[in-house]
Amino acid sequence: MSAHAESHDHHDDHHDDEVVSHSTLGGYMLGFFLAVVLTAIPFWLVMGKVVPDTRTLSVILLAFAAIQIVVHMIYFLHMDTKSQGGWNMLALIFTLVLVVITLSGSIWVMFHMNANMMPGMSHDMSQQVKNLP
Repeated sequence: MSAHAESHDHHDDHHDDEVVSHSTLGGYMLGFFLAVVLTAIPFWLVMGKVVPDTRTLSVILLAFAAIQIVVHMIYFLHMDTKSQGGWNMLALIFTLVLVVITLSGSIWVMFHMNANMMPGMSHDMSQQVKNLP
């Protein structure tokens, strides 16, 4: 029992030596400002119909979303290369890979659902069925 308590004491001492990065009020305000700007610009692009091509607009919106995720991770979750011995950077890279897979997979699924399941497709499909041997 005493060995277990000593191991906890040693474990607690280890946490006291770690440097935890905390942000300042200025850091939080900068993160908030960037988040607002990164939300307002895509909103303006969509509502103002600034970019007529929907594919280009989709790519731009995805880029703004990815940048906003990184801003939230840096300014609000305090993830950088120094904290936690670099493990936070590994988590950031893993998160970016998951975000890319999720966003590109969502776009791929929506594109194929739009191409195959829109109401105009039922007429085309009936014509295709009639033309079958």
